[in-house]
Amino acid sequence: MINPRVYSAKDLQTMIKEADDATLRELEESLKHETRASVLSALAAAKRRMARRNEERVRVGALYDEMVRLGGDGVVLGVDEVGRGSVAGPLTVAAVALPLEPKILGLNDSKKLTPKRREEVAANIAEVATAIGIAHIPPKDIDDYGMAAMLRRAMEEAIRDAGVAYDAVLIDGNPVHVSDKEVCVVKGDGKVASIAAASIVAKVTRDHLMIDYDAVYPGYHFAESKGYASAAHIEAIQRLGLSEIHRATFCENFLI
Repeated sequence: MINPRVYSAKDLQTMIKEADDATLRELEESLKHETRASVLSALAAAKRRMARRNEERVRVGALYDEMVRLGGDGVVLGVDEVGRGSVAGPLTVAAVALPLEPKILGLNDSKKLTPKRREEVAANIAEVATAIGIAHIPPKDIDDYGMAAMLRRAMEEAIRDAGVAYDAVLIDGNPVHVSDKEVCVVKGDGKVASIAAASIVAKVTRDHLMIDYDAVYPGYHFAESKGYASAAHIEAIQRLGLSEIHRATFCENFLI
């Protein structure tokens, strides 16, 4: 235990802000007779942060528990897609295998994370994941063969790209029939750790690609819309026509 009398209020605030959970508990015990308002305020804020971290650990722990319940304790690939409803750009699928430790705080349905938080969690996934596979299906193939067939192909390619022998494949949504070890989970990106990871990897990967396309095909607002049918994107289609990365069959109503 520290002696708070030998520290200035500013020093104690810094110690509290930088403390991990165990150190914060020790500081809280040492400061139980503290009266300086600035120190007490810093301690209260730190305790709130600790409570949020603990809640997040419980939430994420449940995602990992569900991953093991559905897929077992072997190599479990989570699979998810992004871009199915876009009118431009690829359909992108990611397949991700995670170890049970360390657990990645922030894992969630990618749509529930801010762009900044998605980037942070995606970086953590890249460091921790035991396997990551990515597949992109170009717009022309979607036009030629249809979304259902191309979704199946993209998942097969992403699973193959992951390059691991797997014990289970957990897929967000309805049955796709890409593996005899397939288990499908409706809204799985918010329930299962590896599917949540796949949703984030797919989203971040495709977003980067669409931002790059914005420079190649200026005027379509790809950096902002990511190829979805925003008002500005629709107006650009009507004014400029279709680019090489538009899905013509998805844009027919905009060209009338």
